[in-house]
Formats: sequence, structure tokens, C-alpha cells
Amino acid sequence: MSVAREIGEGIAVEEADTFALLADIHANVWALEAVLADVDRRGIARLFDLGDSLYGPLDPAATADLLLARAIPSICGNGDRLLLAEPRPPAFQASAERLAPRHFDWLRALPPTRVVSDDVLLCHGTPASDTTYLLEPPTGEGGRLRPRDEIARDLADVPQRLVCCAHSHIPRVVALNDSMLVVNPGSVGVPAYDDDAPAPHVMESYTPHAKYAILTRRGRTWAVELVQVPYDWERASARAAALGRPDWAVALASGWRY
Repeated sequence: MSVAREIGEGIAVEEADTFALLADIHANVWALEAVLADVDRRGIARLFDLGDSLYGPLDPAATADLLLARAIPSICGNGDRLLLAEPRPPAFQASAERLAPRHFDWLRALPPTRVVSDDVLLCHGTPASDTTYLLEPPTGEGGRLRPRDEIARDLADVPQRLVCCAHSHIPRVVALNDSMLVVNPGSVGVPAYDDDAPAPHVMESYTPHAKYAILTRRGRTWAVELVQVPYDWERASARAAALGRPDWAVALASGWRY
């Protein structure tokens, strides 16, 4: 039995189903509202969230309330996990202080992966790690794709034909071979960022739009649409600046880190 099957949660999906795939909302409730409105306009009833939902300066509580109200099946990202950590990293304290007990209860219940039907694996980073980038290496070169054999090694024990990952915030569809497809829907809430772990790196999507994906099963394969939704990113940027996060303000307004 695979690692994913052991720690995941099975959810049945009809053979001809379509679902929307969200990730990396990072407390940007305005971007989430825009994505959900677009999903509803298209008549898509099934949604899944790949985690890192509530860490961020904009509005963690409103974001949590919206996710809970919609009962969107979600998994736990590294940011979600660190909001629950004891002791909590200082950078996460401000977000945590704006959340209610019911929000923490929801975070605690999130699994690290989910299996959808028998054919789809949802993970945040890789199936084994919420901090490892599956598709892009953490380098100063930005979102360069990893070599195919390195990606395949991280998925060697995965039996599912579709792997949905997040963490890098970069929308991407990668066919590893004729039997496995990897999809990153991009970030709903943060289109660019930099980090210093495990090494200094920058991830940029180059547009400020809220991003998600639509997946439709076609026999034994999947049709994938990467969607970019406009929303009031200037409002989100101004909010980040007012909260003392000029780095977020730049990224939210442009999709570039600098």
C-alpha cells in the first residue's frame, strides 16, 4: 500500500466528473471570493483545496469562515501545520491571533493528503512532505522545472494517475509519462513570494490574478484548464501595506516579487 493511501482519505468521484482545484489561498478572502464566484458561474459543484489556506496578513478569519461555510474538502499545507505548532513560529503569530477556536478545530482535522476515487492524489508539496517542492526546485532562478527523473522519484510509490500538488504557487501541468499527470493549480491568494528555506529562492507567477484549475475526467485521462481570475488586487495590496507587509503588497499588485 502506498504512503498516499495510508495517510490519505478516499473520496468518491463519478467517472465523468469535473472538479475545481484550489490551493495556497493564504488568507486572501477577496481572491477566494472571486474564484468561488467563477466556479459557481461555471456550474462546478465539486471543489478541493490543497492547503496553506489561512496563514497570511489579509483576513484569516473571513477566509476560514468561507471555507467552512462551503465545506470544501481540504488538506493541510505547511503553513496550516505551523499555525498549529507549539511553540508557534513568530511569523505565524499574527495570523493565529485572528483565528477563532472553530478555525483551529478545522485545521486540526485536515489530513496531509487525500485520495479522490482511486485515481487522484491531492498533496501540498510531495506525497511525503508538505515543504518539498514537487515540480520546481528552490533556487534563485525562480520557477524552473525540476528534471523529470527527480519528479518521478518523488512519486515512485504513488499508484494514482493524477497527482495534484501546490506549494510553489506556480500554475503548471506536467505529463511524466503516458500514465501520470501532475497539476499545480497555482495560488488563489499570493501570486509571488520569496523564502529562505531550504535555500534562498523566489517564486513568481507574473500576473496578480487569482489562480485555480478545472479538471475533467475523459476516460482514463484528464482535461485541465488553468484559470486566472481578476479581482480587486489593489485593495488586497493596500491592505497588506497597511498591515506592514510591503513584500506582500508588491506581490499582490503585480505577480512579481520585486
